[in-house]
Amino acid sequence: MNPQERMAGSGSGGFRLSLVAPIYNEEAAILSFFARVAPIAESITADYEIVCINDGSTDGTLAILETVAATDPRIKVVDLTRRFGKECALTAGLDFASGDAVIPLDADLQDPPELIPELVEKWRAGNDMVLAVRRDRSSDTRAKRGFARLFYRVIGRLGEVPIPDDAGDFRLLDRRVVEAIKLLPERTRFMKGIFAWLGFRQATITYVRPRRVAGVSKWRAWTLWNFALEGITSFSTLPLRVWTYGGLLVALGAFAYMIVIIWRTLVFGRDVPGYPSLISILLFFSGVNMIGLGIMGEYLGRVFIEVKRRPLYLVRQTIGFATPPEAPQRRERHD
Repeated sequence: MNPQERMAGSGSGGFRLSLVAPIYNEEAAILSFFARVAPIAESITADYEIVCINDGSTDGTLAILETVAATDPRIKVVDLTRRFGKECALTAGLDFASGDAVIPLDADLQDPPELIPELVEKWRAGNDMVLAVRRDRSSDTRAKRGFARLFYRVIGRLGEVPIPDDAGDFRLLDRRVVEAIKLLPERTRFMKGIFAWLGFRQATITYVRPRRVAGVSKWRAWTLWNFALEGITSFSTLPLRVWTYGGLLVALGAFAYMIVIIWRTLVFGRDVPGYPSLISILLFFSGVNMIGLGIMGEYLGRVFIEVKRRPLYLVRQTIGFATPPEAPQRRERHD
């Protein structure tokens, strides 16, 4: 849908809106989510859908989704066979969404649905992607705020594509953007980086991130660390390059030290061996080697995952779809 068509339907809706919610163990929040989201979507267009991805929930989330979907045909459920992680669940939601405009958002209501009309207005103005950027993260813990600040600083310096600070998955995507995402075949997904890599015409709005309406966050320190590592290794090869230059500097330093030792031996005779310094040097460079091997292992592990070409997710059942769509086969790139 081009900008003229978007504006032409601005008065009466005239387009299909898809809201995509990856959900994992949100039984305490899911009814509040529907109660707030549905009236807002209804006020924008009568032709909307809420695509809920059950990412292997172990509580009563699926039962609630089935009950609600049975009473409202606009609520659709994609039930995955197990927990595949939020990035893959979000990918599944984008695959099954059919709207001209698609908005991913969290079911815990930390992505305020009241911002949806503003996202749609900027989309109607001709933007292909409208980002919701967090102006304030006071609802997060101090540790999480510090980790996020450090992550965006690091990824900003290491990444080959700029990733906007404090812009999460909450954004509006035009149908062309969604179709472009389907062309990307990588199995290790870092959606913020994928969104940034796509380009397209973008706009932003800012908001203050509220606290969860219920339940607890599923993000733990170890999960956040792995997520950050995934983002860095998915969109930057600089860590590998750093170790190339680091190895060169160490080799030059070792060569210079060898010249000094030869000179001292010729001038002053044989030195008494310094065992403490020798052990310290051996331990230091052994640690450096292990770190370098670990970084190369991270990249090699991702290559191992990619070459197996397993699907990103598996669907156990779908609910509410007139004709259950098949998950798209991502095209392999042949460069």
